Amino acid sequence: MCGIAGCYQRDDGVAVARAMADRLAHRGPDGHGLFNYESPGVRCTLAHRRLSIIDLSDAGSQPFTKNGLTIVYNGELYNYRELRAELASAGVTFRSACDTEVVLEAWRRYGPAALARFRGMFAFAVFDEITGRIVLARDQLGIKPLYFLHRGGALVFASELKALAQTIGSELEIDPGALVSSILYYWVPDQRCAYRGVQKLPPGTWAEFRPDGTGRQHQYWSIADEASEAAEGEPIDLGPVIEDSVAAHLVADVPVSTFLSGGLDSSIVSVLAQRHNPGIDAYTITFRPEDQRREAMPDDAVYARKVAAQYGIALHEIEIDPDIVELLPRIVELLDEPIGDPAAINTLLICEAARAAGVKVMLSGMGADELFGGYRKHVACVAAARYRRLPSSVRGIVRPSVEMLPVAVGNRGLRPARWAKRFITFADLPEESAFRRSYTLYDGDGLASLVGAELAPYVPDVLAEHREIYDDSSLPDHVNRMCLADMRLFLPGLNLAYTDRASMAASTEVRVPFVDVEVVRAAFSQPGTAKVRSRAGKFALKRAAEAWLPNEIVYRPKASFGAPIRAWISRELRELVDDVLVGGELVRSGLLQRAAVERLIDEERTGREDRAKQIWQLLSLELWYEQTRTAGVRA
Repeated sequence: MCGIAGCYQRDDGVAVARAMADRLAHRGPDGHGLFNYESPGVRCTLAHRRLSIIDLSDAGSQPFTKNGLTIVYNGELYNYRELRAELASAGVTFRSACDTEVVLEAWRRYGPAALARFRGMFAFAVFDEITGRIVLARDQLGIKPLYFLHRGGALVFASELKALAQTIGSELEIDPGALVSSILYYWVPDQRCAYRGVQKLPPGTWAEFRPDGTGRQHQYWSIADEASEAAEGEPIDLGPVIEDSVAAHLVADVPVSTFLSGGLDSSIVSVLAQRHNPGIDAYTITFRPEDQRREAMPDDAVYARKVAAQYGIALHEIEIDPDIVELLPRIVELLDEPIGDPAAINTLLICEAARAAGVKVMLSGMGADELFGGYRKHVACVAAARYRRLPSSVRGIVRPSVEMLPVAVGNRGLRPARWAKRFITFADLPEESAFRRSYTLYDGDGLASLVGAELAPYVPDVLAEHREIYDDSSLPDHVNRMCLADMRLFLPGLNLAYTDRASMAASTEVRVPFVDVEVVRAAFSQPGTAKVRSRAGKFALKRAAEAWLPNEIVYRPKASFGAPIRAWISRELRELVDDVLVGGELVRSGLLQRAAVERLIDEERTGREDRAKQIWQLLSLELWYEQTRTAGVRA
């Protein structure tokens, strides 16, 4: 895994590309390189930071130039050996053992048709000296990031937004709509970017830019089409597909470890990885008892220990007890955009511990919840459809009763009350609206009452802009429509984004075997009724997992990959909330309304409402805003 950056048709391209690569040094501490090309009418500079995973020799160094094509590549191609053999049989001579050269030669031979044949995660740029054009490409499911700014016929791109912000920050401006979007969703979906004009290359897309200043994007793979086609066929046996994907994701010339929370997804990945790689170790997190009480969190480590002991996996435990006052600004800075998900802290601390032990590659169970209906929101939305069939007189009694429940008593959180109060916020809404409300932090009135006059005009568009992602589907059932929307919006915009930034900040590569084109096809071949049943999700995956794991693990209650933010907000971060959030620039400038922010804080501290996530997100947003303005980006 690596960091890539480049400039095209810029007079200062060498200086900018070199500075961006320096800012990406954490993504590639094992090597760096720079390519510069100038001819009449064409200027191109490509920069690279290398994290050596496959072919550790200098032969795999980048930028990689061969016969007029130069590539900078960030990713792993799990089927590169098969493609290499195919290309070699066609007469291609290779000078390295790395997958980078396979990507380059496949592009040379097949052009854009090569992209759909790649099985892996990738973002890359290829410059062609003959045509003078440059192309950018991103993997089918958006695992690897790629930001770019195409303005005035010139192009700048990088693996992380911070490389652009801290190099050409004076050319950038904060997008107010993205601020509103981050408040609503607690992340910035891929359809927007925190800076005006900067784009995220969409998953399954490649883009070409020509010397005349023109640029164009092309979609080479569509998950909506893939899901619809899979749903029309017979259900695919999940077991062999998942086993094959885990095995494929183990390809590496360095040690590989796994995340093992004790939940279903990470247990599947860890046990299947151990089958192919005996002696593999795993990492898990634990929490202080007082934090678990405050969060009303189950002790996942108990199950992680059982899985590790039963299957002979060496388990490393990391207690989540950081100096959060010092760590929070760092997390905000490394995440690029205002992302209010504290799970990034867990990922960072686990990856840092693994890296210190010499591990460069980690396998994660991420993606299974999105594909198989594993989140509480999926179960809750199915339950809401049944709830809406109740007589209005019954629902009229339920709502006020639930709204009166406290979410905490003293230092002990009341988890069922939190869930019930969350459920009642969307239970009466139509299908699409209910699903969106199940994962947003506010309804329309709540969002409008929080933002100031400058941001208020953006609220209607932000509330409406992703409805088509849910409706743009020919899938026949409610559950799979939710899964598809999650795979298009939630997974690339939030989970994969924070995983990439947090892991790469520790110079560690995280691979996600469930986020694989073959697994996606198999998952959407399962009807929704095979995923969510009664009060539980992921039923199809659980049935497959019975062949690998004991029922105690397969059918244990769902636990989230979170952090004790309620405890932190009530203790360590209390002063930061009062001084930095309430007294911060967003409130002082009127972008946020002070009274609304204070009301959220008061409701959380008194235990009347569960506002910890909103407070964490707003505090993260304030810190991000201050850091961004310091980098020179205009408000």
